[in-house]
Amino acid sequence: MKRITKIDAVESQSKKKLRVAAYCRVSTDSEAQLESLEAQKSHYENYIAARNDWEFAGLYFDEGISGASAENRTALMQMMKDCENRKIDFVITKSISRFSRNTTDCLELVRKLLDLDIPVLFEKENINTGSMESELFLAILSSMSQDESSSISLNNKWSIKNRFQNGTYKISYPPYGYDWNGEEMIVNTEQAGVVKRIFAEVLIGKGTKAIADALNADGVPTKKGGKWTASTINGMLKNEKYTGDVIFQKSYTDSRFKRRTNNGERDQYMVADHHEAIISKEDFETAAALLETRAAEKNIVSGSGKYQRRYAFSGKIICGECHSTFKRRTHYQKEQSYAAWCCNTHIEDKEKCSMKYIRDDDLQFAFITMMNKLIFAHKLILKPLLEEFKSNGTDNNLHRTHEIQTLLLKNKEQRETLTRLMTSGYIDKIVYTKENNELLMQAENYRRETQMLAGSATDDNAKVSELNSLLRFAEKANMLLCFDEELFSRHVSRIIVYSRQDVGFELKCGLVLREKM
Repeated sequence: MKRITKIDAVESQSKKKLRVAAYCRVSTDSEAQLESLEAQKSHYENYIAARNDWEFAGLYFDEGISGASAENRTALMQMMKDCENRKIDFVITKSISRFSRNTTDCLELVRKLLDLDIPVLFEKENINTGSMESELFLAILSSMSQDESSSISLNNKWSIKNRFQNGTYKISYPPYGYDWNGEEMIVNTEQAGVVKRIFAEVLIGKGTKAIADALNADGVPTKKGGKWTASTINGMLKNEKYTGDVIFQKSYTDSRFKRRTNNGERDQYMVADHHEAIISKEDFETAAALLETRAAEKNIVSGSGKYQRRYAFSGKIICGECHSTFKRRTHYQKEQSYAAWCCNTHIEDKEKCSMKYIRDDDLQFAFITMMNKLIFAHKLILKPLLEEFKSNGTDNNLHRTHEIQTLLLKNKEQRETLTRLMTSGYIDKIVYTKENNELLMQAENYRRETQMLAGSATDDNAKVSELNSLLRFAEKANMLLCFDEELFSRHVSRIIVYSRQDVGFELKCGLVLREKM
């Protein structure tokens, strides 16, 4: 009989250690929370160092940042990048809520790490994503964390609203002209002088841009040390805090954590004589009335897009060099004057853009010439283009849409097959989850492409409609002898200025027609 001797396995001394990184986060930068962060950092340094099979790969931490969204957390994003660059093999974090309070973000991050073969250990919940059978448990816990975050947010909003109602809300970051002493707003004497200067200059008829330019020329810094602008001045002139009153909840955070201006969607609360005034109520109201009068003169409507069209070309002329808009100005030559359009960038700094002005009457003449060419040659240009629009665009979209429908059916069959293989025991749940998620993502991409094609079809239909309208006009119109503002607004999206002698009219039907001046 053969003699067999067992040789015991010896663990390799050169076995590669796992490179382990830890992630910590505190949601505010208060002293207590920062102490908590220091405790977390110390814990993980000792925890990782205590394992012989682990190697410390770094500690990533975010201070004073909410977990509601991952995109704002720079340390977390850096850790993900290091994982992609294969600098980390394993990640530890205190709990799901510290990792992310947003279900979608949490699952997306975990899936991305699993695709890189990097598990995550959530200490509090004792979940190791590298060994769990299903994402369901993680999804439930992550959803609970999100609910908790929403609950905390609602509690905070309720608390702030109560302080609005009883007038005890503290404005910790007051406007220019005031400081915060920890309890209330107090007047900053030096800045208050600038505030009074601004209101005084408005009351004697000076414009907001002129005031801003004068303050910059005098070297007066803004609250943050930057440059003054017309919009900054305009905002100050509308800020009731300079009269000693305060209106709470002029803005609010919506359900998606986006900050919005309160245009009546939420209650507002006014507290009279909240703090010391810098400007009298009479001067404040007079300045407001002057702003309204000037806005009415210029057809400016507050809160809507910004400007109504004062001239046919307003907002429609684009510089072909720097892509800035053009501004209308009046040029004087001896005893005569004429309207011209100038690039805003060139006005501010000639070094940044060399595009010189173009005359308003030259632009009008170029438009008349372009339209007369279309009227004369509409059968050679517009009719064939309309037929091409109608056939090519629609056919291509329909063909691709049918292709996607076939791919979606195939994707559904693959998912059903995958489910059968998993329930029959041919593949384990981890493989099933990974493959099924990929197929679901693929299906979602197909659906998005279908929506894009539908949107593209809508755009094509709009262009066909615009081209139809232009063709009908060209078929019946006589040659133009003068500029027609209504006709220009009806058919032209914008004018691109390539040079003082060459412009392009971008029509609403998609055509761009160049014209010499």
